[in-house]
Amino acid sequence: MLLIYIKTLTPRINYTFRQVCSSILGYEVGFTSKIEEFVAHEGMKISYGKQKMGNEFFIQEAGLLNEQGFNDTELKFHEWENTTCFFKVSDKSDVPFDIFSASFYLLSRYEEYLPHVKDSVGRYPYKESIGFKHGFLEQPVVDIWAYKFNTLLKDRFPKENSVKREFNNKNILAVAEAFKFRKKGIVRSIGASIRDFFKLDIANFIERFKVLFYLKKDPYDIYDGLVKESHQNQFKWHFLFQLSNYSIKSKNVSYNKIKYQALIKSMGDYGKIGLLPGYEALYDFSTLKLEKKRWESIVNRPLKLIGSYNYDLNLPTLYNNFDKLEIERDFSMSYAETLGFRAGTCSSYLYYDINFERISPLVLDPIVFNSNCIKYHTFFELKTKMEKIKDEVRKVGGSLNILMNNKDFDNWDKEKKYLNLITYLNEK
Repeated sequence: MLLIYIKTLTPRINYTFRQVCSSILGYEVGFTSKIEEFVAHEGMKISYGKQKMGNEFFIQEAGLLNEQGFNDTELKFHEWENTTCFFKVSDKSDVPFDIFSASFYLLSRYEEYLPHVKDSVGRYPYKESIGFKHGFLEQPVVDIWAYKFNTLLKDRFPKENSVKREFNNKNILAVAEAFKFRKKGIVRSIGASIRDFFKLDIANFIERFKVLFYLKKDPYDIYDGLVKESHQNQFKWHFLFQLSNYSIKSKNVSYNKIKYQALIKSMGDYGKIGLLPGYEALYDFSTLKLEKKRWESIVNRPLKLIGSYNYDLNLPTLYNNFDKLEIERDFSMSYAETLGFRAGTCSSYLYYDINFERISPLVLDPIVFNSNCIKYHTFFELKTKMEKIKDEVRKVGGSLNILMNNKDFDNWDKEKKYLNLITYLNEK
């Protein structure tokens, strides 16, 4: 057991030490505020505080984990070997910065609670993040710091062993619009055809005609092909389906369509399935609750997985709403316009609500590749960066999580490059 000496056990200290030391490094963690118990402990131990007591392994605190709420904290950045860190402390500390305050700052998304300007669709801009500004957005720095910290611990306690994690993947398919032309209803189909005609979008007009008269498969109906290819390459998907009312931001087929309900149920035979909330559900609890009820009436089991693909997290309200509805896992922690680790980690972790200083049971699975970013980068840029990111994640035994949209595989027979990239990224 790794014993930590602290003067006061705060929710932040409990949360961060258990994530870094237990979830990432695999140690059983205990806390004590009794010096006698700490001195008598014969195994691995560290002290965390303002002052060093003797010759123990010591990490000097910066103070963030003893605070409540959020303040505009001044951060100073410096290099630690091949990565960047902040909350630098004195030379008395065995780690050159407060690794736990820095980890909490990223995991809790502390900076997103501070005043900031949203982008054009109401999202927290990735360019406002310290990860982007200081060049470590594409590194899982929390995990990298943890592994470096573990190396120092093993030098001091060579007889102790941590549990080594294995590199893994999660592939999530967001289905906001199940079909491009089919099952949209007569009125919508006629209206869209007239619009294409007057806009002189002849290609779309002809394609819709072929699909509706069964001369061609719907471009977004890639599910059978995706399952077949994935099975051949031995990897699986999580499927998130939208069940929103038709609106300006939701163009999906009706959740009442038997064909759509059958699709949702059938994908449950090939992977885990969950809900993709509509735009309105991200901001209104009653709408979210209604969409959850629809999902459960179709699938006939409790909703456990959820994720947002294109819109803002709306922290902390959205995660608190997920929590109220007893949803277990979320796949929303990503940036829609770029690659990277929004929370600085490639490990699953619990959501922490700074407003109430509360550890939630909601598990967050951070996404490094949200396919919304495809339109902002060339395929070569994405492939080159993802190869480097995969190497970083593999070194720390983390999870490489990818969020795609069924629209990304439009033109299935001609465009398989993204599926080939995903296949490569899933290779162990």
